[in-house]
Amino acid sequence: MTVEATEPVQTPLHLQGREAVIAGAAPEEWRGDVPDYHLSHTVMPVERTTQHAPDSLEFIVEELVKVFEMEVSHKKDPADWVSLVAEHYRGRVNGGKWQDAEEFASIGSYNILIGENPYYDVDNETFESSHDIFHTAFPGGFFWEVLEVLSGPPTVTFKWRHWGRYTGAYKGHEPTGELIEMTGITIAKVSEDLRILELEHFYDNNKLLGPLAHGCPVRKTAE
Repeated sequence: MTVEATEPVQTPLHLQGREAVIAGAAPEEWRGDVPDYHLSHTVMPVERTTQHAPDSLEFIVEELVKVFEMEVSHKKDPADWVSLVAEHYRGRVNGGKWQDAEEFASIGSYNILIGENPYYDVDNETFESSHDIFHTAFPGGFFWEVLEVLSGPPTVTFKWRHWGRYTGAYKGHEPTGELIEMTGITIAKVSEDLRILELEHFYDNNKLLGPLAHGCPVRKTAE
């Protein structure tokens, strides 16, 4: 009897991690420079509150969402986003308006995921300005981790934590140096190969924006 050799199963690119997706992208896919996540490699392992085994669902979900965030922020065309099914994708926050991949690419994930808040004038911020605002406020990085996965595919529900040090100015407000963190829950629908089809986020954006603005609402420009 002979035993036929089987080919090793290749892990899909979108599940190989952010660095693999960056390495596999063509230069013309980027909005600007190739993203650099050296802070995630140095700061995040020390400051995170969870450690997940590489074969755990928590680890897989965290790596996939990090790829998604990177692609939305740095790849200009949703057709090049390997983390999701672009033609089917939609996302929303706290039960608000659904928005598709093209809207995420044009409006920007910061504007969509933060949404309406008295401390942030979303109507007057562009994709570029929103990134500048939060990169300025958190020059040392604003990190994200999965805390717990509550249900598995095809509908994945998980708890997460965002955190960073407020060491840069926020819209004219001086930094305090404090650790700002917030937690939330996301419900994700995924395809059979674990690409994202839908994301619903639930969290209190005042936990982020209130401390940044020192409790002083941002005034909208008069029309």
